[in-house]
This record gives sequence, structure tokens and C-alpha cells, in this order.
Amino acid sequence: MTRYVIGPDVALRLAENRASVPAHHQLLAPALIRSQLLSRLYQSVRNGDLTKKDAERQLDHFRAMRLRLLGDRMLQGVAWKIADQLGWPDTFDAEYLALTRLQADAFVTLDARLLEAARGIIPTAAIEALESA
Repeated sequence: MTRYVIGPDVALRLAENRASVPAHHQLLAPALIRSQLLSRLYQSVRNGDLTKKDAERQLDHFRAMRLRLLGDRMLQGVAWKIADQLGWPDTFDAEYLALTRLQADAFVTLDARLLEAARGIIPTAAIEALESA
């Protein structure tokens, strides 16, 4: 079983496409992904990029995903160290890198800036890896 940490951008893409991930992959994310995803969908509706119905459909798909959410003391401690190492102003993105370091095989994101920061710190994978059999 391959364990992937996914960012909110990947969760949104999977929800938008109503994609399913093969059972031999396990998806993980920091618990904060729920609030980040909700906020992004809310902003998309407010900006007129998405209807409320479409946003609710994506939220339902996200809630139905087999996604293990974590946010314990160890994760927070490692996220603090990573954010400090990278000079980041907060620890939100660092939680994804920390979770990958602690429990996953690779981190999947569509965010080029975050992907670049992750290189050399943790293994990364393209979103297509989630679809492989």
C-alpha cells in the first residue's frame, strides 16, 4: 500500500473530477484540510467561479473519500521545525510536509511553489500517481 499526503488543491481536483483512488493507495492529510477545502469552495462560490450546488457536490465527494486526517502533537512539532527551516510565516503548508515525513511515501500537490519547497525535504509525486493501478 502506498501512502500519499494530499494537499487541498489535489483534494479539490479529485472532488471536482469525482475521481476515485485505487484501494491500494492510502490518502492522508492534516486535519486542517477540512477547513481549507471549505474556505476555498466558499471563496469560489463568492467569486462566481462555482455554483453553491457544485461546491456542495464537491464537499460531499471530499467527505466520502477514504482520507485519514491527522493533527497530533508530533505532527505539529515537526511542522514547526520545517516552517522555521524554510522561513515560512506560518505552519499550514508545513503540516503537509511534516505528515509526509512522518507517515507517508510521498506528497502530492499541484502548487508549484509548495512542490519546489518540498524537494529535498520529502518525496513528492504527481497527481497521476494516485490513479495508477
